Amino acid sequence: VWPQFDVGSFRPNGRGSLLVSAQIIDGKAVALALRQRIGDGVARLKAQHNITPGLAVVLVGEDAASQVYVRNKGIATKEAGMVSLEFRMPADTSQAALLDKVRELNNDPSVHGILVQFPVPDQISQQAVIDTIHPDKDVDGLHPQNAGRLVSGLPALTPCTPTGSVILAKETLGDLTGKHAVVIGRSNLVGKPVAQLLLKENCTVTMAHSRTQDLAGMCRQADILVAAVGIAHIVQGDWVKPGACIIDVGINRVASAQEGKTRLVGDVDFDAASAVAGHITPVPGGVGPMTIACLLRNTLTAACRLAGVPEIDV
Repeated sequence: VWPQFDVGSFRPNGRGSLLVSAQIIDGKAVALALRQRIGDGVARLKAQHNITPGLAVVLVGEDAASQVYVRNKGIATKEAGMVSLEFRMPADTSQAALLDKVRELNNDPSVHGILVQFPVPDQISQQAVIDTIHPDKDVDGLHPQNAGRLVSGLPALTPCTPTGSVILAKETLGDLTGKHAVVIGRSNLVGKPVAQLLLKENCTVTMAHSRTQDLAGMCRQADILVAAVGIAHIVQGDWVKPGACIIDVGINRVASAQEGKTRLVGDVDFDAASAVAGHITPVPGGVGPMTIACLLRNTLTAACRLAGVPEIDV
């Protein structure tokens, strides 16, 4: 059975047949709508319970990309009506000092979400930081307790990028029940949690990675293909099942056609894959905007749970 496509989704390929021209999944638009709903939810929480969600972000060091991420998170937090708290610590901060700061935020009732911007300097264990954040304030969804609750099918704060990826798939395809999802990547940050979230949506999930035998053949079976392996353009056009929905989580910086310049690309060869797929996320502008939106959603959820009031569904 061939997938159904909207009129106008085909174009000539110059050889007398037609190629599918994938519809672009607009992550910016979906994220904007979600952030607006979150803002409405924050307003209701304030009006009904006099609670303003507070998100604390800790940045250690002077990494330029991290500074941009932290600034953008702060802007989005304030736009949603939440309190944004930023703590900047020097690059030579000891692990003990950072963990003391995390414990201080754990004990601060005005803080409902804690995010330590990764990567952290080499003298600090990323896992030690994750383990120290209180699970109820772990808006990154990385604490082992939250990971375990997700696997067990219990309520949990879930990682933002995987959550955003599944939201985009549902916004695009509707009910995901019965669809075969192939996830390329097995990280704790994306691969493992996105597989669990897709299982929760009643998908049949295959987990693959860079060492999977016949990875291309595996990908060709996917109704939903989530690429999160961190290798630029590893997914070629002939790896894609006709009409598949591609969620490209990869963010890779490669050389640009302009000398001395670079550009961002995903794990999927966008031009080749979009000639076969039914829907595809661009890089940038696909999954990326959803990450901050889902961070705000987790903060709102955490504020409700910590206060013992009904969760606000956004």
